[in-house]
Amino acid sequence: MHIKRTGIVLSPNKQRVVLRPFQPPGDDRVLRVIARVCTLSEQQVDDLLAQVLEEFHGRHQKPEAFFEHRFGELRRHLLTDAPISKHRRLLLGAYFTQEYALESAALFNPSLVWHPDQTNLSPGSRRFAMSLRAVGEGHISSIVFRSGTINSDLQITIDEPNRFVTTPRFVPDACYENDLFRLKLIELGLGTAFTYEVLAELPEEFTLEQLETRLKASLREHRSHHAELAPLVDQVIMLAKSNYQIQYTPDHELSERLVFPFSPTETNGIEDARFVHFDDDDGSSRYYATYSAYDGQMVLPQLLETKDFLRFKMHTLNGPAVSNKGMALFPRKINGHYAMLGRQDGEHLFLMYSDMLYFWHTSELIIKPTNPWEYVQMGNCGSPIETDAGWLVLTHGVGPMRKYCIGAILLDLDDPSKIIARLHEPLITPNEVEREGYVPNVVYTCGAIAYEKNLIIPYAMSDYATTFATVEIAVLLSLMS
Repeated sequence: MHIKRTGIVLSPNKQRVVLRPFQPPGDDRVLRVIARVCTLSEQQVDDLLAQVLEEFHGRHQKPEAFFEHRFGELRRHLLTDAPISKHRRLLLGAYFTQEYALESAALFNPSLVWHPDQTNLSPGSRRFAMSLRAVGEGHISSIVFRSGTINSDLQITIDEPNRFVTTPRFVPDACYENDLFRLKLIELGLGTAFTYEVLAELPEEFTLEQLETRLKASLREHRSHHAELAPLVDQVIMLAKSNYQIQYTPDHELSERLVFPFSPTETNGIEDARFVHFDDDDGSSRYYATYSAYDGQMVLPQLLETKDFLRFKMHTLNGPAVSNKGMALFPRKINGHYAMLGRQDGEHLFLMYSDMLYFWHTSELIIKPTNPWEYVQMGNCGSPIETDAGWLVLTHGVGPMRKYCIGAILLDLDDPSKIIARLHEPLITPNEVEREGYVPNVVYTCGAIAYEKNLIIPYAMSDYATTFATVEIAVLLSLMS
């Protein structure tokens, strides 16, 4: 098939580590560790801290600030309010900190969008931002980023990633809209007389702290039903914490930034972000990404929003049409409605419309597996790309021996439920190099971009590493029927 492989390979790098909290199981163990550190003399503390800082020098930015923050989280375990020296605070923080190698196991399932900064480029070149799924210890997935450029000769250059990876500042949603939060509660089956009563006592916009305070007060007021209502309170707080923000500053290069699991729904990973640059009817634009949140038992589709890749907002998605993996948002509204592709049943492609970005109620089956290489299942490989001929959608198909291939379909611009054409042979099938990896015989992408008259496709090789291919859009369309 008429693709051109670039030979570029992005492999996982075990040297890219980030500081993460280390928490021994149980408060008793935490207390014992603190007690042991408190038996050390000041000289021993100074020597031990100096040893830690020397051993880990050059691996992290501002480790002392992280240690101080960790100590603040541990302070509640201290038995007295007696002052503690700065070095002892830092050493205690170090005992409850660990390194995490974000991409030690895999770096795959990429998604491309045009970078918000297109300055200082040679004529004919464009800068892109790429998200990737990074997998480390415990098979926990996070989103990491790279940047690069494409020139008029289709030469792709990947910027050298920063040596450091920095955790963002976590910010619970600054405020929650009362009406929107009520709808989310209803969708999740948490709309009860108790929760309605709580919301009635809150303003039109409220903070997480206000919500928690009101829930606890209402729980005390209904103390005779405490055992029944306490689990409900926990679920409401979990919902609130699943809608949050993370913040970076401009001095953090794009490759330094990551989206690491924070909310209760993400404890085991954030998977397969499908980024799209969305243009709204009012002329504004922003980036969205649908992703799969995994808590170890259940996969939940969620939505990320950012204007600049510095501040990221995470939202829960709700409604009966929100299910399974692989939801992908169209880059603009269609006939005044948000539109999304998804795989409701894990097998077919569905089209969804909604007037509210976070609520999806209806879906329509539009694509069934038709060719032998997609008989097991189909799914999208990122958001639709608008062309003069129609919406170009990269798909994945699974065939014999659970082999994944990348295909394509063309949907009508005004009515995407209409299939104009599709590929009957794969666009990309794993070659001998690409078929070897963590999950063999798989090629997969979460989003390509159109550049000039070409399609630039980043794709994963067997859930291990990432590469690129290009194809002329006109040639691709000519092969579809």
